Amino acid sequence: MKLVTVLGGTGFVGQRLVRELTLRGTNLWVPERQAPEILQQPLGVVFYCIGLTADYAQRPFDTVTAHVSYLARILEEAQFEHIVYLSSTRLYDGLPIAEGRGDTPLSLSPNNPRHLYDLSKALGENLCQTTAASRSSIARLSCVYDAEPGSPGFLSELLQRLRHERAFTLDSSPGYCRDYITLDDTVASLIAMGEQRACDIFNVASGVNTFNQEIADALRPLDVDISFSRSGEPMSLARCHIDNLCALGVTPADTLHTLQTLVRNLPA
Repeated sequence: MKLVTVLGGTGFVGQRLVRELTLRGTNLWVPERQAPEILQQPLGVVFYCIGLTADYAQRPFDTVTAHVSYLARILEEAQFEHIVYLSSTRLYDGLPIAEGRGDTPLSLSPNNPRHLYDLSKALGENLCQTTAASRSSIARLSCVYDAEPGSPGFLSELLQRLRHERAFTLDSSPGYCRDYITLDDTVASLIAMGEQRACDIFNVASGVNTFNQEIADALRPLDVDISFSRSGEPMSLARCHIDNLCALGVTPADTLHTLQTLVRNLPA
């Protein structure tokens, strides 16, 4: 990649992506938010990391602007070689399927407030696919986690808590599950898409759904005692298909093994 532009370079994923590209000596530009120069000069390979997650319900208009409106301007007006658009595997939530793939038909309702996020991400994907199919990669991110302080998300926050406590009750159920992927593997996946100009929809995921009870069981030998305030039947969640991600040379780390290693290395 002779020239790389990271849009949204101050976010959770964007910051680590910028750090890794800088270490590699990449000719990198991280412009300020909606800087006019973005539409006036060559961008090379664009990583579109702009987005809202936790606060999308409180900021619906900002969500649509980030996921769709500003993306549309980039696709229509900017000079770029390839674009990597960050979407989400949450698009598979609620589907009665065993496996979520890039070509899986989605089921979204305008009447469901929760689907504001999903609809906006799906429309962003559609814009890339219909206006720049030969110059775009879609990265559907699963639950990204990292051990650095301040990292967002369930596993990240669990790791922060384990710095100070080794016995506590989580406000969740043992049957809740998600697909977790490390921030480092996420960044490696995005860079592979940009370097290889991979025109496809990729699940940036581990390919394995991990239950809360499995996490508790894996950490118990490390003197961690986790209990849960809720009960219920085990959650049914589509497994993320990652064969095309692996074909790029990315092998996501095993979640439980990685979690054990991170906990062992937490500062006392």
